Amino acid sequence: MSRRTLPPCPSSPNCVSTFASAQDAQHAIAPFRYRKSRAEAKEAVKAAVAALPRTRLVEEDEAYLRYEFTSLLLRFVDDVELLFDDESKTVHFRSASRTGYGDFGVNRRRMEEIRRLVEGKL
Repeated sequence: MSRRTLPPCPSSPNCVSTFASAQDAQHAIAPFRYRKSRAEAKEAVKAAVAALPRTRLVEEDEAYLRYEFTSLLLRFVDDVELLFDDESKTVHFRSASRTGYGDFGVNRRRMEEIRRLVEGKL
């Protein structure tokens, strides 16, 4: 089975990814760590994301989640992908706007909000 990866962020400042290098500060963000089983960590993340508005789970497998977040006013769609790496007990993720250039920090704030919601539950 091929191992799933997340695409790199584009050069535009409307994406954050745990796979961006530390030298790429506008895109880099720390992953989530988990201590529980992968299944429990995934359920905790799903519960946290479900608490956020205008969110739709569009794809899921045992180690992957993909969501669509729709903005309130202009109905822009952002894609959030999460990968659960059981070897390192790490949740890698990418949050990116589908359209436009800048996002006014929305993708980073969203992922930090999810981090806050899952803190102590992973």
